[in-house]
Amino acid sequence: MTDRYAVIGNPIQQSKSPLIHGMFAEATGQDIAYSKIEGPLGGFAGAVDVFRAAGGRGMNITAPFKLDAFAYATERSERAQLAGAVNAMKFEGARIMAENFDGVGLVRDVVHNLGCALAGKRVLILGAGGATRGALLPFLAEKPALLCIANRTLDKAHALAAAVAPHGAVQAGGYAELEGQSFDVVFNATSASLYAELPPVPASAFSQAVLAYELAYGKGLTPFLRLAQNAGVQQLADGVGMLAEQAAEAFEWWRGVRPDTRGVIEKLTVPLV
Repeated sequence: MTDRYAVIGNPIQQSKSPLIHGMFAEATGQDIAYSKIEGPLGGFAGAVDVFRAAGGRGMNITAPFKLDAFAYATERSERAQLAGAVNAMKFEGARIMAENFDGVGLVRDVVHNLGCALAGKRVLILGAGGATRGALLPFLAEKPALLCIANRTLDKAHALAAAVAPHGAVQAGGYAELEGQSFDVVFNATSASLYAELPPVPASAFSQAVLAYELAYGKGLTPFLRLAQNAGVQQLADGVGMLAEQAAEAFEWWRGVRPDTRGVIEKLTVPLV
């Protein structure tokens, strides 16, 4: 019997999740059907109720419903609790289990696919929104020498740093405080690149960087990546690998088998030019 899964968001037309999970299912011999659901704004719970009642087994969640999914769940992982947001759910009877695989997918892409170890590195992440919240515990599990969060709103950055301080060395501040500091790996988790804008990070932050990583994907050489390239960073990456790896984490959680992500990454990669 074919098991049903879906991704829910609004808008949802742009989602690559059906393509990705279809490729995973074909490669692993799993009998699933995966669809897109455009959830009505303010009507997340009702849309998920309908999907579950029709036999749905699990869902991916994208904007703007990650906070709604957190509230809807009956059980949340530690990662989901820290992020305050959910990007995958699994349904077993009345149980609604929730996870956040964004951060672990990002770390897997960086460490395994790109070959850039984070252990002992000085790591900078720009932005203090949901993407950063989901990444903090997976980052700290890699034992960086320092994890620095830079954000326009200082209170948000400091609150995040305080929340994960027991797990490792975390520093938080504004962009002006980055002057004179250098980092080994720099991540852009702001929304700036969605609007072809540059976050206010000084070029000096890249002076010793070996990798600049743009969490947005499919945007080519964003202003952030161009700044890093001009500062001499040799390895540039966007979030296509993160997209594939977080999807693989959800697929394994649902189906008990981990798919190879290389085919998906190759298919979705856009040249950084």
